[in-house]
Amino acid sequence: MKKGIITAGALAIVACAVATYCCAAGHENSSKGTATTETVSEQRTESIANAADGKSLVVYFSVPETDGVDASSGASRILSGGKVMGNTQYVGSVIGEATDSDLFEIKTVHAYPGSHKALIDAAKREIDSNARPKLATRIENLKEYDVVFVGFPNWWYDMPMPLYSFFDEYDFSGKTVVPFCTHGGSRFSGAIKTIRELEPRATVLDGYSIARDRVAGSKDGILNWLGKIGMKKNRKVNIARKSPL
Repeated sequence: MKKGIITAGALAIVACAVATYCCAAGHENSSKGTATTETVSEQRTESIANAADGKSLVVYFSVPETDGVDASSGASRILSGGKVMGNTQYVGSVIGEATDSDLFEIKTVHAYPGSHKALIDAAKREIDSNARPKLATRIENLKEYDVVFVGFPNWWYDMPMPLYSFFDEYDFSGKTVVPFCTHGGSRFSGAIKTIRELEPRATVLDGYSIARDRVAGSKDGILNWLGKIGMKKNRKVNIARKSPL
């Protein structure tokens, strides 16, 4: 009987020791993970700081709807300087002006519906079929750019499918890609991870996301972010050379 009690007590001591070790190991791994994340962030910041001395391009895909809401159920248009612009288009123009970047709009051969319901239905069909919409314009001089901002609305918790066509077409090896998006509450969802998988030889930053109902007052926040990543220049915006396909 005493032997059984002693054995049980010994097992209890061993179990406590194992639990204590596992707990300590868990904390150690967590600390290492945090350190790794901070190091990666520092490397990405340093990378764009070096690339900022080169030429930059702002690429965007934007579909301002005729009934005033976007594919994640919110306003998709903004009036800026007397001009009606799509949310993502507006953000792209602010980035372009502040960074002295050229601008390029991703356009598809087929036109998307202007009404909200029809657009979200079309977007869902494209996602379900893993479609690659044919692009109507092409960047002729991508090799000239060191930094490429890529903007899009969040549709169905993902990038719109024309962005997949875009990344399939171009090789961003050695370049810094800076995503930005407008959304209805889902931020980037999994888009940053997806872009890194599609462009494994590019440096892809964490980017900047703006809620649809904050786009009109987003300029100061955008400028602050650009300053933090070393990209704010405040010069004239040009239009990237492009050709119809």
